[in-house]
Amino acid sequence: MTKEGNGRPYRVTSIDVAERAGVSQSTVSRALSGSETITEATRRRVEQAAAELGYHVNMRAAGLRKGETGTIAIVVIGRDGQGPAAINPFYYSLLGSTCAAAAERGYEALVSFQAKEDELFGHYVGRRQADGVVVIGTATNTPAWDYFRTVAASSHAIAFWGSPFDDAVWVRSDNAEGGRLAVERLIAGGAKDIHFVGDPNSSQKQFRERYEGYKTAMEKSGLTAYEAVVPDKGERVVQGRTAVADLCDRGADFDGLFFACDAMALGALEELASRSIAVPGKVGVVGFDGLGSGEFSNPPLTTVEPDFAEAGRLLVETALAGEGERAERRVPVRLVERSSAK
Repeated sequence: MTKEGNGRPYRVTSIDVAERAGVSQSTVSRALSGSETITEATRRRVEQAAAELGYHVNMRAAGLRKGETGTIAIVVIGRDGQGPAAINPFYYSLLGSTCAAAAERGYEALVSFQAKEDELFGHYVGRRQADGVVVIGTATNTPAWDYFRTVAASSHAIAFWGSPFDDAVWVRSDNAEGGRLAVERLIAGGAKDIHFVGDPNSSQKQFRERYEGYKTAMEKSGLTAYEAVVPDKGERVVQGRTAVADLCDRGADFDGLFFACDAMALGALEELASRSIAVPGKVGVVGFDGLGSGEFSNPPLTTVEPDFAEAGRLLVETALAGEGERAERRVPVRLVERSSAK
């Protein structure tokens, strides 16, 4: 941008670039948009002229002319009555990786935190505010998920993480594989009486899959796969504490615990410490989610972690994919070795 004779700013246009490069305005547009019809020599001449004049393509305007916004909407669902600070840190990790994946594809991310039933909004594509929508968050907010399920019925450009239903396109961790990794790690440390903690019949579809992975791994090793320990309702950390208290109070034998999520495992570590049960000396503990806070627990929590970068990439790719390309996607997982398992 330069100054006119009257002191007002003058915005450089593609016409100015065309004059400087000695080409037509349409050639400038095609050269700067990467068209293969332009020779490399002409492209370099146009790019040099644009750089000399300080001209930059308005990608948003160009996108709108093609029916694109250059934006992906990311909705994080929380619990009604709780602010963003109460959202599971796992979803912030997933949010960050999704924003990064969008940026890598040249998209801006429009992020909103939604919880209240009368304030839900998901029609970003229909109103041309975004080219795709990614919805992530806790499955316990039933009205929110019911709403976005309805949105998905009228829009193909939407992908879910954490949805309690299977009739829309989703991306999930390889939860069964994660259950296998957790159980095999505990067995490798000498554990035989291993319990799964979490409700397989809750709205959290991933809990059922992790329990199935637990059962398969236990049976394959010739060990008894117990019924899941289902904690009372409440915050996840509290559920972990009460689950351990229940096992101890009823005299259950256990030398290994696999928790459906890290937050429960962190609460369990506190309860085990309060009862002077050594971890991992007496009991090995493995969680699931890869929370960074697990590194600072006592002892640091061994956990199953999804590939966050791949999760973000798949969510963006799925939201932007054509209808025939929208198969459900599984994100690989890995075991993060710390000190809560031998």
